[in-house]
Amino acid sequence: MKDFSEFNDRYQSDLDGCSFETLAVRGGQVRTPECEHGEPIFATSSYVFNSAAEAAARFAGESEGNVYSRYTNPTVRTFEDRLAALEGGEACAATSSGMAAIYAVAISQLKSGDHLLCSASVFGSTIKLFESYLRKFGVDIEYVDLVDLDDWKSKIRDNTKMLFLESPSNPLNEVADIRALSKIAKAAGALLVVDNCFCTPAIQQPLSLGADLVVHSATKYIDGQGRCMGGAVVGPEEQVEKVVGVLRSAGPTMSPFNAWVFLKGLETLKLRMKAHSDNAMALAQWLDAHPKVKTVNYCGLPQHAGHKLATEQQSMYGGVLSFEVVGGQEEAWKVVDATRMISITANLGDTKTTITHPGTTTHGRLAEEERKKAGISLALLRVAVGLENIDDIRRDLARGLDAL
Repeated sequence: MKDFSEFNDRYQSDLDGCSFETLAVRGGQVRTPECEHGEPIFATSSYVFNSAAEAAARFAGESEGNVYSRYTNPTVRTFEDRLAALEGGEACAATSSGMAAIYAVAISQLKSGDHLLCSASVFGSTIKLFESYLRKFGVDIEYVDLVDLDDWKSKIRDNTKMLFLESPSNPLNEVADIRALSKIAKAAGALLVVDNCFCTPAIQQPLSLGADLVVHSATKYIDGQGRCMGGAVVGPEEQVEKVVGVLRSAGPTMSPFNAWVFLKGLETLKLRMKAHSDNAMALAQWLDAHPKVKTVNYCGLPQHAGHKLATEQQSMYGGVLSFEVVGGQEEAWKVVDATRMISITANLGDTKTTITHPGTTTHGRLAEEERKKAGISLALLRVAVGLENIDDIRRDLARGLDAL
């Protein structure tokens, strides 16, 4: 069989400097002696060594090569290399879910006695993870207003080791000044970690804005069709290696099949994000004019508090928005229950439009005080706008809104 090692080295070298679209299709691929055109799925749990000495060297990390699929798998590695290239990072560690990525970052970078500053405007499960588990192991956690730089500065301590945020936030679409927060974190000797799930690297690249690590739920837009669970951490090799250490020991790693699905998702990521963004903008404008809607949270609208910053940091405005109906939970639920086409589910980033009531789903496990601090009212609905015709999406939402 043909030896492709020289070809692969030259091929990857030739991709240096290529555009996002090209890297999304070609990045990270290593051709095997089978001469395949696409990326193969390496469905194996372990690997065979030529000798006991070679096995020992691999396990000791003294020679390169696969060891065990919990932490070395060629399909997963191709996904990691491709996503790292798209984010502009040195390395990537793929995980079994987005929450596994956040867990691995936290547990690999923090220890008892450290202080974590976290935006109050993050996914409800992130807060639950930090409160139920990190705090139990001696990490001190404090929450801040995402967009208030003075609040971040005032709560920095000598033992602050990490600043964690998502931008735009879920579900209010608040936008963080990543460059400014990077300066605050660096002055404190802390890591800035950004959840880039809503934007993906097709819209925003936090590392280029000064973030130290980026986390993803690949389950969302990276897959794009609601098929598989997965997550990822991207950043400098030194920090990502710490994350890999957690994955190697604890095992919340990505399966080869899911990695292959995500590779296919990356190939169309920019095209899909453009379509999602266009539909979301049209829907946000329609909702903003509806008499039964009090507020619309979408950073693409000029009146949104984060619009100017989003325009500077992002190439598009994304596919997720939220809005408050006139009334409360009863009225919000009526809108949800009146839909016929839109999927009632808490997932997002799908080709299919989804709707959820954050106060009783994604943020439902939060105490009332925590929910209010996160700005989640019971009149709030979140819509992840899919790729259906925009007229059909509007028509489906109008069933409930027009009846209020």
